[in-house]
Amino acid sequence: MRATEGRAGLVLLSPLSGWSTPLDEVPDPVFAGRMLGDGLALDPTGTTLHAPCDGEIIALPESRHAVTLRSDSGAEILMHVGIDTVALGGAGFEAHVQQGQRVAAGERLITFDLDLIARRAKSLLTPILLMEGCGFAVVRSIESRELAVGDVLMEIAPVGEAGGRGGIAGPGEAREEGGESEIRRVTVALEHGIHARPAAQIAGALKLLTGEVRLAARGRSANARSTVALMKMGVHKGDEVEIRAGGRDAATAVNAVAALLTEVHGSDARPALIPPPGTAAQTAPAEVRAGSELAGVVASRGLAVGQAVPLAVHEIAVVQTGAGIEHETLQLERARSQVAARLQAARGAGRSTAQEIVEAHLALLEDPELTDSALALIARGDSAAYAWRGAIGDSIEALRALDDPRMAERVDDLRDLGRQVLLVLTGEAGAAPQVLPPEAILLAQELLPSQLVSLDASRLAGICLVAGGATSHVAILAAAMGIPALVALGTGVQRIHAGTPLLLDAEAGLLHVDPGADRLAAARRQLEIRAARLTAEREAAREDCYTADGRRIEVFANIGSLAEAQAAARNGAEGCGLLRTEFLFLERETPPSEAEQRAQYQLLAEALAGKPLTVRTLDIGGDKPIPYLPMPAEENPALGLRGVRTSLWRPDLLREQLRAILGVRPYDQCRILLPMITDAAEIRAVRVMVEEARAAIGRPEPIEVGVMIETPASALMAESIAVEADFFSVGTNDLTQYTLAMDRGHSELAARLDALHPAVLRLIARTAEAAQARKRMVAVCGGLASDPVAAPILIGLGVHELSAVPSVIPRLKALIRKLTMADCTDIARQALEQSSAEAVRELAARLAARQSEREPV
Repeated sequence: MRATEGRAGLVLLSPLSGWSTPLDEVPDPVFAGRMLGDGLALDPTGTTLHAPCDGEIIALPESRHAVTLRSDSGAEILMHVGIDTVALGGAGFEAHVQQGQRVAAGERLITFDLDLIARRAKSLLTPILLMEGCGFAVVRSIESRELAVGDVLMEIAPVGEAGGRGGIAGPGEAREEGGESEIRRVTVALEHGIHARPAAQIAGALKLLTGEVRLAARGRSANARSTVALMKMGVHKGDEVEIRAGGRDAATAVNAVAALLTEVHGSDARPALIPPPGTAAQTAPAEVRAGSELAGVVASRGLAVGQAVPLAVHEIAVVQTGAGIEHETLQLERARSQVAARLQAARGAGRSTAQEIVEAHLALLEDPELTDSALALIARGDSAAYAWRGAIGDSIEALRALDDPRMAERVDDLRDLGRQVLLVLTGEAGAAPQVLPPEAILLAQELLPSQLVSLDASRLAGICLVAGGATSHVAILAAAMGIPALVALGTGVQRIHAGTPLLLDAEAGLLHVDPGADRLAAARRQLEIRAARLTAEREAAREDCYTADGRRIEVFANIGSLAEAQAAARNGAEGCGLLRTEFLFLERETPPSEAEQRAQYQLLAEALAGKPLTVRTLDIGGDKPIPYLPMPAEENPALGLRGVRTSLWRPDLLREQLRAILGVRPYDQCRILLPMITDAAEIRAVRVMVEEARAAIGRPEPIEVGVMIETPASALMAESIAVEADFFSVGTNDLTQYTLAMDRGHSELAARLDALHPAVLRLIARTAEAAQARKRMVAVCGGLASDPVAAPILIGLGVHELSAVPSVIPRLKALIRKLTMADCTDIARQALEQSSAEAVRELAARLAARQSEREPV
């Protein structure tokens, strides 16, 4: 399949197999805040990144952790494998292309070692971004779904010249804007040079400043407002960079960029949330008759059937002349305080989309320039309401003048805040919200977040707006509420009569006006089927998991951060089957203290709300060097000091980690998992340390100690290992590598490195038999556990627990609930008799087809 030009523009194909996830789930504010651009993230199950469309490679860093492609139509797409993977320095990555090379859709770009990245990086989530400022916007993207390479990932469309580079001069196009010029040379202190995050911060810092700003280093020059151009420079820590700026803001620009380049921790600073560009309103047809269709932009996906309900909005009348400076100043302060108190009360605890919008409104309410502008108008004799409306209006015009679609969408926030304060000032704050009929599809020129949250969501079926953007706060809020919404439908929306039957298809981007009884009835049936399936999956995710015939199968999550623990809890994980503790030990000059580790483990335990937390001890080795743990040189780190071998080599680190784990409350929530075990003697050595640590902190309760089965040796010795271990957890990534004698990072072998190979399955079967003989639980926590195709085979082999990536859990639970043990044992038996992984996958596909036939329609 190839990327094509569709009705909405260019169709991008999934460059990676995995689970699509909203950018908000990415544990990095630059990506989650869309500073680099809009898009989504993939939780990878594959190990090869492919081109999402035809184009040219315009950026490929030496670390090979990311690649930027420019399509033939000019769209720039960044694919960033994992989070903080620049720190790996290229370890685990192999590039198959070069900068400047032409590629075709589906062509291999980068191969990577999934397990190595999982252990060493902050997160595996891989952002796929349409770069900010390239003149395109995301029209539709496929989120929360399993994707294969070549599946449709998103549609993008041009946004016109206003969505381009904002008139900034490109390389070799110096532009004089008057004022002074500034030049400064600085040495880069950023640990990993100018990669995606600092590039976005530099561009963001220059957003509101005028004039041209360029950086020069390593014989290259770049526009400082272009993240792609900055990344292409390949600037490293210690490089000297020349900052050159012109125009009236030259000095401010140079100071801002210099501060970011010389700040030691600048690349980790939290940037402001800067959403991606929206899309301008379309021209509506002259008439809206029965059977007409209006095309818009998808703001919140879904399907809705209902009746047209125009939004009732009245203008707030204000008088210009005030009753004195002191009186009007007090009135404004009272109104601002009342709105602030209401927002604070609405903020609540935790973190949600609505709470983030409240935070944005609070920040605007406390903006000193906005307040000062209103006070200046009061000082000349205006009323508080008139002055506040004037200050809001001036700020709105200033944002619109930036000619930046993203900033234009923040106009809605200013208007919303302005309206809330004016309602208090005029005494209309207690006015009753609009009463909606059942199945209301709201029609409006625009809709503010406060207006949306005031409506009865149980009666609101959908939203259709004349204007607006797909990433405005009201669009984000609608998506969070699960309300389908289209924006930029044009003025035809205002010519639809109240009560008109509507079919809102917020997947195809169409509003069908009075499409006829048959079509409405068909849409209702489709909604019923979707609702039933969605309810079933949510139920499966919320409740404990059993097969169709009652066999208990636990579905846990692999996590490596607090954000991933929270995502796991939201997705229905019954616990954590693998906590990768390396995130605490990497990227630092000294090891974490016992207290620091215990505090982090405690936070993770609380995020799981008392459910089991399986803590893998430090899995570090020659493939993951850290400054405070100098390792002896090794020709083959995969066969050297790794996992528990390293811990026994440095028992001081292991003892501290054991004490930290044992200190987590409640005592029965945690269990310990030892990596890279090859014989029972290693377990006995660690158990001695566990008992010493337990005595040292005065803990009376014992703790379960399990082992990773990651080598053929441990699988073959499972009977004796089961005597010492309380449970098994199979790490299929390493087990597959060692069993098939294929390097996971080898590009030519990656396609053949399949954990469903019968040789690997036979080792898992042997492990499960040994566990059953000693009444031990056996889990799979490697990549195979996240592959739904493998679930029935693993269960049939005797696996009791699957620990998967958080985003897979609802689908995995729903699948397991349809399986019987007869299905599982039969396919497992057949799988062991096959001669190749391909043959095993064909078996699994046939079972999946049978399950689909049984599924009610």
